[in-house]
Amino acid sequence: MEQYIIKGNKPLEGSVKISGAKNAALGILAAAIMADEPVTVENVPDVRDAHVILSAIKGVGATVKEVDKNTVEINGKTITSVDIQYEQVKKIRASYYLIGALLGKYHEAKVALPGGCDIGSRPIDMHLKAFKALGAEVDILAGGIVWARAKKLTGAHIYFDMVSVGATINLMLAACMAEGDTILENAAKEPHIVDVANFLNAMGAKIKGAGTDVIRIKAVEKLHKATYSIIPDQIEAGTFMIAAAVTRGNVTVCDVIPKHLESISAKLIEMGCEVEEGDDTVRVCAKGRLRSTNIKTLPYPGFPTDMQPQMAVALALAEGTSMVTESVFDNRFRYVDELTRMGGQGKVEGNTFYVDGVEGLTGAQVAAPDLRAGAALVLAALAAEGYSEVEDIMYIQRGYEDFDEKLRGLGARIEIVTSEHDAQKFRLKVG
Repeated sequence: MEQYIIKGNKPLEGSVKISGAKNAALGILAAAIMADEPVTVENVPDVRDAHVILSAIKGVGATVKEVDKNTVEINGKTITSVDIQYEQVKKIRASYYLIGALLGKYHEAKVALPGGCDIGSRPIDMHLKAFKALGAEVDILAGGIVWARAKKLTGAHIYFDMVSVGATINLMLAACMAEGDTILENAAKEPHIVDVANFLNAMGAKIKGAGTDVIRIKAVEKLHKATYSIIPDQIEAGTFMIAAAVTRGNVTVCDVIPKHLESISAKLIEMGCEVEEGDDTVRVCAKGRLRSTNIKTLPYPGFPTDMQPQMAVALALAEGTSMVTESVFDNRFRYVDELTRMGGQGKVEGNTFYVDGVEGLTGAQVAAPDLRAGAALVLAALAAEGYSEVEDIMYIQRGYEDFDEKLRGLGARIEIVTSEHDAQKFRLKVG
């Protein structure tokens, strides 16, 4: 089984190119099947989650042509089924976007309830309730299959009880070809919401207000071909920004949208880092020990929940005591025990991690419990003294393209190994 082996305690320096946003890609790839003409999507991240959703799309008969590593052409005209099996999508949460896409286009979808990282309860009740508001009948069949169908979909005024990225995207997909107008209130405002809306508009949809809490959708009869490039990944960029901070390095993240990173930049500045923004770059330089601060995860433009574990690693090395409060998911501190194995100190009480900063971490054998926590443990290993081995890296590969290769480009000593023999070779090489 693949794992990372890392020798830490070396500042990262240089520049790194950020890939397309995974969270935007999943919604956009699902939306692409709604046109009966070829749709070209560029800047698709080469990550496992994208491959899984493309495989599911092929499974229902859509034509998928991989133009190159980061470009795909999809044609939904050849779709022959609306049935997405569990085996096709069990590894990713965003399989539920295929419900909205198929229901919106064919007025029927049978999609297995999604999987993904175990970071707490993420019910899709709001999705199903909103589909019903558009006129769909929705049942959960044996085996956890969501069956949604409608003679016709009719626009509606929908108020989300909670801000939900998934429900907002799913309803944009389902409503863009419904009869009449739809208004989504208390909608999520994340950058990838805007990206999915822009993509649908490029295919002929009429969506206004994405990026605000009220989205208005005017129905269209059909969607058409388009070529679209996905925005850069806010979370990947933030991960490399914090990698610079924890290793006391100097890293420039390139091909980014600095505005999307403002909540992360603000906290790093508060912690004593130098942060310099360009038109499409952000440079982070950390020279001394970091200062403690408090963070609370919130929907965009607040501090992103997907950056919480990475920031907690930085705070574990900061001077003083910090508080990390998680307000989005209820099981996002599973990395704390692994961080403790590396010398991190603190305790979790309820939805808050009280972090007592230490001067340094020590290499250890740890396991990635989920995607973002796995990336955070890699950052901890890069900052730690000695060697670390990070197991279960398939979680990390779900959302980071060429993670180890990009880190090596910044001077990190990291390799993927599959055996103790490979690990010994690495130790000899860098020792």
